[in-house]
Amino acid sequence: METDTDSEPYVRLRTLRQLHQVMADMNTARSLADTLQTVADGIVNGLGYELSCVNLVRPDGDLVVAALAGNSAAEALITGRVGSRESWERRLAMAEAWGDLRFISHTEGWVLDDDDVPQWFTDGPAPRFEDEWHPADRLFAPMYTPGASGTSGTSCGELLGVISVDRPRNGRRPGAWGREALQMYAFQAAIAISNARLRANMQRALVRLEREQQALRASEESFRQAFEYAPSGMAIAEMGGDEHGRILRTNDALCRLLGRPASAMRRYSFADLVHPEDIGTLLRTSAEGGRAELRLGRRDGTYVWVSLRNSVVADAADGPRFLLTHVEDIEERKRRELQLAHRASHDSLTGLPNSAELRSRLSARLCRRPQSLPAGAADSMDAAFERHDPFAEGHPAFDVSGQGFAFGTGPGSGAGTGAYDAFDHHVHVVAPEGEHDDGTKGLAVLFCDLDGFKSINDRFGHNAGDAVLIEVARRLGGAVRDGDTVARLGGDEFVVLADGLGRADAQDLAVRLRNEIIQPIRVDGRAMRVGASFGIGWAHCGMTADEVLKSADERMYIEKRSRPRQHRRAG
Repeated sequence: METDTDSEPYVRLRTLRQLHQVMADMNTARSLADTLQTVADGIVNGLGYELSCVNLVRPDGDLVVAALAGNSAAEALITGRVGSRESWERRLAMAEAWGDLRFISHTEGWVLDDDDVPQWFTDGPAPRFEDEWHPADRLFAPMYTPGASGTSGTSCGELLGVISVDRPRNGRRPGAWGREALQMYAFQAAIAISNARLRANMQRALVRLEREQQALRASEESFRQAFEYAPSGMAIAEMGGDEHGRILRTNDALCRLLGRPASAMRRYSFADLVHPEDIGTLLRTSAEGGRAELRLGRRDGTYVWVSLRNSVVADAADGPRFLLTHVEDIEERKRRELQLAHRASHDSLTGLPNSAELRSRLSARLCRRPQSLPAGAADSMDAAFERHDPFAEGHPAFDVSGQGFAFGTGPGSGAGTGAYDAFDHHVHVVAPEGEHDDGTKGLAVLFCDLDGFKSINDRFGHNAGDAVLIEVARRLGGAVRDGDTVARLGGDEFVVLADGLGRADAQDLAVRLRNEIIQPIRVDGRAMRVGASFGIGWAHCGMTADEVLKSADERMYIEKRSRPRQHRRAG
């Protein structure tokens, strides 16, 4: 501490040495809190003030008392308290400018006694001479972030905080040298605080980054374990580009399901493994959220039904990159569904297509256009709809299954407007005309009714009757061609659909079937016989399925009545 007897050059040299030391302490503090306290301590220890306070701007703009030195009572009273930004700006605006410093004399400061800026009060006598320090004098050193140069060469960027000082030890208001020293100190303090904040932010960022990396590593490990040990199949495939769908990684469950090692799986794409009939389904599924049920090939050449569900693994910078595919084995469910569908469309006793299935297959062959049209009408309609062939492979109306006819309700079923009303280009079903064979080949409908079956039920019971029906169904199925349909309408009535027959061919088939049926049937050691009456009807476009069956049924009854009773049964 200088005295009145010290020379001015000596005071300046000693102050510079003290400033050098306290600035070194500011820049070597380990944390932001240490830096703030070092700034406050340096004003007391290096610049000769009895009390100093560092007010730091908060993120919300208000200023908080962050550090105080020189008076433990004042430190306990105001540290941590907040003054509004509005009050601080009013103080700095009304103060007298000493370069970058701001001074408010005791003669004017009384108007600030009631604002919300934290402050302390000291007692003392009134000044005896002009530059004597009064206890109510206020001196502020604003600190700014590094920016454009101020009026005195110091930085004048965004306000970082304000240093408040009180009671110089020599009892006088600071002169030119003292003001310059405090202004330089505030400038260096702002740099030190900014650097400390930057270090603190960097440390927090490093800690946050480390935590995020740890979380990412944990997430990746969780994903790896969930992927590898998932009970159902999982795969990661390329998305987009020339190698879209190429498999990059599979889990054990998928390898076991397909009977292929992981190293071999990486040589394939899903398009290589899918059943040829399911390629279109796969292509429609190759997107985020895509779902499909299709068949994948096993190593042994068989196929397994699976449910495929896709999601996209996205990259924040490059967008979607990979396709995460969940593969679930649904072979058992598909088998049950097929069994249920078979039960719904087939007779439970004989296993033959039932009445509904028969009508469905028959309706699928018929359109609503009558067979007899004006000359050239059919050709002109065919030309108009030449692009629509519902019996072409791949068309939704074409489904060769069961006995070889297309499934599904179609025109002629009597249920609204059929598909062929919209596009009528298909192979029209025609029928032979007249009672003689004119060479026309058509779709013959043979309606069969068993003769003498009721007496078997009455004499031997329904179990015997069921056994007879089962054997008749077997014989009928064995006597027709692979593409023909044998169906049971119910009771002892059967229907055979045979396409491509002339009138004589159909009559020969009826005789051959009757000869099969009349052979003895052994049930529980007994030989039983039944006869059969056949009516031959012909299906052609313009008829409904019910009309075709009714026509064949009527011809069957005509045939039955025309035969003597004793010839209706064999044996």
